[in-house]
Amino acid sequence: MKKPSCGRHALTIVTTGACLITPVMAQADDAIDTLTVTATSLYDNVGYTRRTTGAGTRMDLTPKEIPQTVSIMTEQRIRDQHLETIEDALVNTTGVSAQRLDSDRVRFSARGFDISSYQYDGIPTLNTDSRWYFGEGAQNTAIYDRIEVVRGANGLMTGAGNPGASVNFVRKHADSRELTGSVSGTLGSWDKQRGVVDVTTPLTESGDVRARFIGGHEDGDGHLDRYSNRKKFGYGIIDADVTENTTVSVGYDYQNTHTGSPTWGGFPLWYSDGSRTDYTRSFSVAPDWSYYDFESEKVFAGLEHRFANDWALHGNATHEKTNMDGKLAYPYTEGTWPDPVTGDGTYFFTGWNRGERKVDSVDVYANGPFELMGRQHELVIGGSYADQSNEYENRFIDGFPVNDLDNWNGSAPNTGWGSFSPLERASTQQKSVYTAARLSLTDPLTLIVGARYTDWRSRTWSNGLGNDSQSESDVTPYGGLIYDINDVWSVYASYTEIFQPQSYRLEGGNGYLDPLKGKNYETGVKAAWFDGLLNASFAVFRLEQDNVADIVSTPGSLITAANPVSDVVSEGFEAEVTGAVTDNLDMTAGLTHYTATSAQGDFNSDRPRTQANLFASYRVPQWEALTVGGGFNWQSHTFERDVAGPQGNEKVEQGSYTLVNLFGRYAFTEDLSLQVNVRNLFDKKYYSHLDGYGVYGEPMNITSTLTYSF
Repeated sequence: MKKPSCGRHALTIVTTGACLITPVMAQADDAIDTLTVTATSLYDNVGYTRRTTGAGTRMDLTPKEIPQTVSIMTEQRIRDQHLETIEDALVNTTGVSAQRLDSDRVRFSARGFDISSYQYDGIPTLNTDSRWYFGEGAQNTAIYDRIEVVRGANGLMTGAGNPGASVNFVRKHADSRELTGSVSGTLGSWDKQRGVVDVTTPLTESGDVRARFIGGHEDGDGHLDRYSNRKKFGYGIIDADVTENTTVSVGYDYQNTHTGSPTWGGFPLWYSDGSRTDYTRSFSVAPDWSYYDFESEKVFAGLEHRFANDWALHGNATHEKTNMDGKLAYPYTEGTWPDPVTGDGTYFFTGWNRGERKVDSVDVYANGPFELMGRQHELVIGGSYADQSNEYENRFIDGFPVNDLDNWNGSAPNTGWGSFSPLERASTQQKSVYTAARLSLTDPLTLIVGARYTDWRSRTWSNGLGNDSQSESDVTPYGGLIYDINDVWSVYASYTEIFQPQSYRLEGGNGYLDPLKGKNYETGVKAAWFDGLLNASFAVFRLEQDNVADIVSTPGSLITAANPVSDVVSEGFEAEVTGAVTDNLDMTAGLTHYTATSAQGDFNSDRPRTQANLFASYRVPQWEALTVGGGFNWQSHTFERDVAGPQGNEKVEQGSYTLVNLFGRYAFTEDLSLQVNVRNLFDKKYYSHLDGYGVYGEPMNITSTLTYSF
């Protein structure tokens, strides 16, 4: 049965999956037949926004009831903008910036700080060693219902992390009691071919037990010479209503990525005479034998039980195993710059690194209302446990020079690799208990207070450094005050904290840097129109952090040394409007500006201080089958001081730039549609990363997707 269509601002109720239909009851001679009504849940995504979310507190609140800035990347936005990967989604989220460290590795940041707090269905993951990358940015968004980003410190829900932002990936469920699904195929630039299947089916006649399968495969090249990429993923979940009040879910998530000829770092910024290089965007510093492989498997389960007194018990558990295998080489850009005439003089280092990460996590919490002093309040209480182990091994061959780098075809020595040697083993445990209360002080005034106690322990063995251990216990407070001016507007003020143990060793290798301590002060105003279909926020914030790592360059070493940077302060403001402006127009618009300094001067100046983003889709009323839209991402200039060049330390910078994106979708029938997306419409050439070497962003590219729904 097809879902009925209805206006965007129609009333909704909590049932099973389509817009509310107001029934007209016909007279019958003897009896009235049973009428089944289905409707969109108040908790479902609605276009580009969401009426309620548990982000930040575990309580189902509207965005204007949360005393922090929250952005939600909904399924509809992901579809319209064709955001296939985690990187695609986050780089288009208000206040989040991304730096491509090379062809495959990516780093995200917000408010000047790296994002290190990630959750899956609310389960916090342990922060991994930043030296090792397990392909998280390339994972597919097809399995996620939404991506929730809470900016500012969110230690209440994540435990350890940085104060810039936290990200929660919420998986899709088998939410239909009827057979439904879609099949899509994509063709795109650089010989891209992609297919995705998404099917939900009942497993029992009543539909109390349902299953959903999502799977896909992708092949293609890239804008870099010799580069190729192959991905496949599979996702399955079973949701069972074992009683009227109890739902159990079990699932499996598999993702596999193989990249041929990936770069490891970027290209030299200078020639040996001090002049700047100007390579084409297809130029690659990857040998023809290099590769990067990632394989991830997650088994997870969830439980929700709803009690008669409106309390509910929630539990989630997961087991994850991820493997990384990278055979790579990179140009050493300090002292070995290419000759401007012959291209000679560049020397490459090699590394063949393999790693395995295993994670076991569980999170259980209960939430519900209670009465105190004649008023209704809400309480959340829970606990989580995570155990992670990492193992790494490596081998290498002697480095090699490249003659005429400007015209290099990737040919390089590939013999003499030694045996793999153990490099490092690490295990980390995080045990936490947390609670939060939402107290109704008066009709317009609400206070949210909470705290999390975290016990964090880690043991590490490193080749050449032996055994070492770290431990940290921390109480992380949370407080927010919200005042409802009227049904549309509210104002708030909040204070949150977070801490982050570090894997960086002090320069000289003696011990680790002390844990990061982050504090977030924030105040702002929020609004919601059309029963939550359109939301807006404006926030002013101040973040403080100590013991931030200032990385010390150690060529040829896999031990990352650093010195602590003190008195880091980030101050600024953020604004966002997202949702349904009219019945036919969905829009997200955001603006972020901040300054970030430390006792040593500018802090993380390679991150843009100002960003603006806009994306909108418009359903053409005169031609209902057609939807058009687009937008832009703009960021201010970035720079790095004291970068070692052939003529001494220099400042390198990327000027401000704008990337423009367009899309259009035409529905041939109710079931069949074609969508075309264009990224970087004006083919802007820019650096995605600058730090002694350069990495270009993607040139203009096009994808066309044909989708059949049933």
